[in-house]
Amino acid sequence: MAENKECSSASSCSRESCEGCPSHNGGAPQNFQEEANPFSSVKKVIGVVSGKGGVGKSFVTASLASAMRRQGYEVGILDADITGPSIPKMFGVHGPAEGSDMGLFPIPGQDGTKIMSLNLLVEDEESPVVWRGPIIASTVKQFWHDVYWGDLDYLFVDMPPGTGDVPLTVFQSLPVDGIVIVTSPQELVQLIVKKAINMAGMMSIPVLGIVENYSFLRCPDCGKEIKIFGESHLEEVSDELKLPILGKMPLEPEYAKLADEGNFHKVENLYLEKALEKIKNL
Repeated sequence: MAENKECSSASSCSRESCEGCPSHNGGAPQNFQEEANPFSSVKKVIGVVSGKGGVGKSFVTASLASAMRRQGYEVGILDADITGPSIPKMFGVHGPAEGSDMGLFPIPGQDGTKIMSLNLLVEDEESPVVWRGPIIASTVKQFWHDVYWGDLDYLFVDMPPGTGDVPLTVFQSLPVDGIVIVTSPQELVQLIVKKAINMAGMMSIPVLGIVENYSFLRCPDCGKEIKIFGESHLEEVSDELKLPILGKMPLEPEYAKLADEGNFHKVENLYLEKALEKIKNL
């Protein structure tokens, strides 16, 4: 066969090795997108990502979903954080999830938000998930194709932190309309946000903006804002990267209490109005 001279290792190029090459078929990139569940209709898919763990990504996902649901939209959450699923507990839902020939049924929270998570499929919710990356990635694809989501206006995808297998799988396999990046007010925020943005750019996924969590703690006595994680650098990042700030959220003990109780649907997070408007205008 003729060598593909655009390949870096053209001398050892074979038909099999060239199938996934970007220069194959005239340079068109290979399409890895999974087919949606044939019985479902999802209008918009929004990913919620973070460059590192512990910044409140699941909290933002749940807040956006609950707010949209409160406004009358049909909403679902695909919990792609397979090894650290927290969405079911926040909404007080438990498995086992059941299914039919249409697919696996997500379990609705008290507000009607449809939820699918690995915790709804395992016998023991507290057992660790000791899986390798390819298995986890395959599970995420199944949550898209094999789950009967029905008719949704918005499906929010709670992704694991970082830029590993699962975020890559979501970006390649699901028709993501945009992502919201969640971060915190720390010195290394700029580097971490840039990593997440660069990955999204490589996958041609629009970045809707940035949400900062843990911005401050409001003193219950005097109302003063206490910046326990230091001064925010978000404006600098926003200016440099030309991305809008979609919200700055404080540490709010009452929100944490409702999440621990499984009553997150009662949380009215007023700090994400810009994010909601951005998503609704997609």
